[in-house]
Amino acid sequence: MESSGGSECNMYRLTLDGVDVMGERLADEVVEVINKKPEIQKISFIAHSVGGLVARYAIGRLYRHPEGNSSQENLGGVCVRGTICGLEAINFITVATPHLGSRGNRQVPFLFGVTAIEKVASRVIHWIFRRTGRHLFLTDNDEGQPPLLLRMVDDCGDLYFMSALRAFKRRVAYANVGYDHVVGWRTSSIRRNSELPKWEDSLSEKYPHIVYEEHSKGTNADQCEQDSVINSDSDELEEKMVIGLTRVSWERVDVSFHSSRQRFAAHSVIQVKYYFMHAEGADVIQHMIDHFLI
Repeated sequence: MESSGGSECNMYRLTLDGVDVMGERLADEVVEVINKKPEIQKISFIAHSVGGLVARYAIGRLYRHPEGNSSQENLGGVCVRGTICGLEAINFITVATPHLGSRGNRQVPFLFGVTAIEKVASRVIHWIFRRTGRHLFLTDNDEGQPPLLLRMVDDCGDLYFMSALRAFKRRVAYANVGYDHVVGWRTSSIRRNSELPKWEDSLSEKYPHIVYEEHSKGTNADQCEQDSVINSDSDELEEKMVIGLTRVSWERVDVSFHSSRQRFAAHSVIQVKYYFMHAEGADVIQHMIDHFLI
C-alpha cells in the first residue's frame, strides 16, 4: 500500500496454511490499515515468491466493481477501472513468484529437471509444506474443484482475481533467469518454455543484473486459442494458466546473478532479503523504485 509498510500477517509457519488462507489474512490486514488511515487514496503491492500468489488472492477478495457495476466498462471510450477496497490500484509487482505453480518440468530447479523426481515431489510435498505445497503443485481439489492456482486465472464466484489484476495500471513480473533453486524462470515470468528469450550480459552500470525487459500486451480470446493450439504439447494446466494470466498486459524484467558471488542465493538476492548477505541485488530494487508509478 502506498504510504504503508510491509505485511506481517503471514510469517513463519503461517506460510504453510495455504494460498487462500494467507490471502484472506492479507485482505483483512489491508482493510485494517485502510480503516486506520482513511487518507490513503492509492494502493500498490510488491510481493516476493509465494507472496505474489497470496497478493493475487487478496486483491481478488478486495476488488470492487466500478461505480457499482458488475464489470469494468468503457464509458465514452474511456476504460473505467474497478478499485481495490475503494483505492486506486497502481502497481502490482511480483518478484520470483511461481505464478504457474511448481509442478512442471524445471519449475523447481533444485529437483534438477528429472521428471521422476518431480513426480515424486508432487506427491509428497504436502508432508513438508502442507496446504501451501498442495496449491503450488496443483494437487489440491477442495470439494472437487479445480486446483486453486487454475481458478485464480479467472474471476471465481465472489473472488474477482482477473478483474482485480486488470484494475492495476501496471503489472510487473521480476524473474531470475537462473540460479534460483526454488522458483524457475518460466513460472516466475509467466511464459511458455518456447517464449523464454535469449539474453546477454547487461551493459548498464545502473542495473548490472537486469538482462532483459519486455512489455507484453494482453492477448484477446482468439489469440489465446491460437497460442493454445500451437503449444498443445505443453502441460495442460500450465497452458491454461499462461493463457489466463496473459489476457492482461505484463512488464517482464529478467534478472541474472550468474557472475555474482551470491548467485546461488538468487532467490533471496533478487529481493535483497538481508542487505549484508544479498547486497548485489540492490540494482534490482533500484529498478523497481525508478519505474514505480505514484
